[in-house]
Amino acid sequence: MKFVEQFLKLHSFIMSAGRLSWNLEDETLCDKRKAASRSVASAGCSPAMGKKLIRLGCAGPSTDSSSYELAHSVDHIQDIVQMSPHSRRHRLWKLFATITPIRRAKVLKSFESDDGKEFHADALDFQKAVADVNASTDLNYVTLLLKIRLKEGIGLAIRDASGSSDPYVKFRYKDKVVYKSLTVFKCLNPMWEEEFQMLVDDMTTNIRLEVYDYDRFCTDDFMGGASIDISRVKWFTPYETTLTLQDDNNPSENLGMISLSVTITPLTAQEQENFLQKSNRGILTETQKKKEKLVQMWSSVVNIVLVEGKGLSINYNMTQPPDPCCKFKLGCEKYKSKACNRTCDPKWIEQFDLHIYEHGSDKLEVMCHDKKTNSAIGRTCVDLSQLPRDQTVQKWYDLEEMAGSILLLITVSGSQSNDSVVDLTEFSQNDVRNAIIGKYNLTSAFNNLKDIGTLTVKVFRAENLQSKDLGGKSDPFAVLELVNARLQTHTEYKTLHPQWNKLFTFNVKDIHTCLEVTIYDEDPNNKFEFLGKVSIPLMSIRNCERRWFALKDKKLQQRVKGEVLLELDVIWNPIRAAVRTFNPREKKYIEQEPKFKASIFRSTVMELKEFALSIIEMKDYLQSCFDWESTPRSLIAFLIFMFFTYYVQLYHLPILLLLLFARCLLYRNVSNHISRSISLNKVEEIAEDSKTTTSLRDTLSSVQETLSVVQNLLVFISTLLQRIKNTFNFTNSWLSWLAVIVLSFATLLLYFIPLRTLVMIWGVNKFSKKLINPHYIDNNELLDFLSRIPSDSDLNDWRDILVERSDALRDRKSRQSS
Repeated sequence: MKFVEQFLKLHSFIMSAGRLSWNLEDETLCDKRKAASRSVASAGCSPAMGKKLIRLGCAGPSTDSSSYELAHSVDHIQDIVQMSPHSRRHRLWKLFATITPIRRAKVLKSFESDDGKEFHADALDFQKAVADVNASTDLNYVTLLLKIRLKEGIGLAIRDASGSSDPYVKFRYKDKVVYKSLTVFKCLNPMWEEEFQMLVDDMTTNIRLEVYDYDRFCTDDFMGGASIDISRVKWFTPYETTLTLQDDNNPSENLGMISLSVTITPLTAQEQENFLQKSNRGILTETQKKKEKLVQMWSSVVNIVLVEGKGLSINYNMTQPPDPCCKFKLGCEKYKSKACNRTCDPKWIEQFDLHIYEHGSDKLEVMCHDKKTNSAIGRTCVDLSQLPRDQTVQKWYDLEEMAGSILLLITVSGSQSNDSVVDLTEFSQNDVRNAIIGKYNLTSAFNNLKDIGTLTVKVFRAENLQSKDLGGKSDPFAVLELVNARLQTHTEYKTLHPQWNKLFTFNVKDIHTCLEVTIYDEDPNNKFEFLGKVSIPLMSIRNCERRWFALKDKKLQQRVKGEVLLELDVIWNPIRAAVRTFNPREKKYIEQEPKFKASIFRSTVMELKEFALSIIEMKDYLQSCFDWESTPRSLIAFLIFMFFTYYVQLYHLPILLLLLFARCLLYRNVSNHISRSISLNKVEEIAEDSKTTTSLRDTLSSVQETLSVVQNLLVFISTLLQRIKNTFNFTNSWLSWLAVIVLSFATLLLYFIPLRTLVMIWGVNKFSKKLINPHYIDNNELLDFLSRIPSDSDLNDWRDILVERSDALRDRKSRQSS
């Protein structure tokens, strides 16, 4: 009996502390509540009592209205008295284990099933649950996070004269506005679907909700309010509710309802610190979440080139063509193209990038609509997961309802890879490269003439790049372009020496193209800055050679800071390449339109001037032969001319071009050293000239001189063409008939005398003019003839203007009067 009395005293002590037990309906919720009961604000009692409840192993705070009860009821005490001493000691040990913070016993509470049968907790395995409880008690919750999602309004009050309202909602906590929703105009059943989060330190303070009608020029009208009792919300469980709006000044008015969801979650100190970093003054909204998503890490980049569309129309009864533009959406990112005016076959030629994020959507939604009428033309959806990685796919995509089709170039690349690039020796000897070589050997040259070859690019790393960020670092990534094919590496963050270790493969359609490697710096919001560029012709690639390439500026003229390590390997078929050479080049869709620049214009004119001077120098050399300035040279030239004219045949003309190639090749091999020294000297001169600063007056004078040269050349060509035209339309009849007589006489000569004989006679005359008349001045008879034909400007200068004298005018009036 003494043992029973001690047991009853112990039991009464526990009952005075609180009628608590394990709640089997939600074991996880109870575990978290026991851990959170250490916080004074969340427990709702004194710190001493909270610590005492933790030591007693209670499930949560102790209140008078609590429905919790002990694991052992008083009715079980009578059964204990009749137990054996060994059983009583074992039962008492179980009781002490339930109230000791070191070890917890399994719950012995029983519950009934749906069919009325009783099941005991001893039959269940609660080892995992007890382990979760012990782990949760180690957490130290310091505050609570309140999340409210405003869903919709139902049957709100009318406040505008139009019979509608422009509602928005304000949320107040401790008489302070913590959140204001967007305004939904002219709607009594608005859909908001907005969410915000905040920290609360007092569960007894309600959240006040107020609805207002927005007025542009007056005070906003009150549309009703309601309160949210957050103390009745269970932790971790979303609480869906619909609040009825009320107005204390007019309680009988029906103001409608507001539907929302409330969730309360306890936070640890670390979680509270992370929330405060993301929030703005303790409030985190969906807008801030979207901004956070914009700077998150993407898994792949999707490069899209919108080329053109065909057959775009809303319906067949359209009187005018639409103004089509396209909208693209991939996850949270969007892009809108420009509108092409009044056409069913628009040509956009736009390039942009979208990104695929982890756990994000990989469905590219495309919608084409008419900007003028704001009506949809058609839409389509592209599943990017079905497209091959690191390859450019060019395809026509049909819009729904036979509304036309659009041409897109889509490349999915830039994915992070843990695999390193294959070693040089291994890759050059493996079966993959041997299979590629066998595919493009000479025996299979005519299988597919459009497939010229394969280009393999290994992008290892870059060094000494420019710093574009504030911390003296950059976020570089590399873009590889081969005409319209565009591939991209992943981004290496906060480094000037990135290591990508990526391998790319391109299909070569023309061996005469260039591979462009451009390095950019990635900035927030998916913007980028230029770091450097290099252009590599495919014909100059030395296969399987790892080489550093110096970066240049955007114009590929000046050296910039940084270099990139690449290894290139191009395998191609020469027969297919030869056939492709005589076909049109592949058009690059994205190419900047050239703009007028004075420097480019001046340099081009100077190059043409140098070329013209070289031709004039050649003409002067031939003229010196005709003028017998050197007798041996002129004699040799005369004999060569006569011999060639007498024996030349039509098939000899290609041989002459071959001899020219042979001469240039021999000259190149002999004077290769000389040309290199000359080119180096020229580069040095250009560098020195670039260092010298020119004044504005010198620049303007050089531009003016260049423009005058071009103007004179264009005037000469235009005037010559006008004179030829006026020769055939008998503007000057005498000169036109003279040309007819000369052409008739030339026809008779060519009919009766062979062309070879006429050319020889012309050569003898040309060489003998200076011998017969040493003071003879050479001329061009055809240009001399055309110079006599008036041009259009001359005819405009020569036109007659009618002159009316005063006496002639009086005579005319007198005749008319008579």
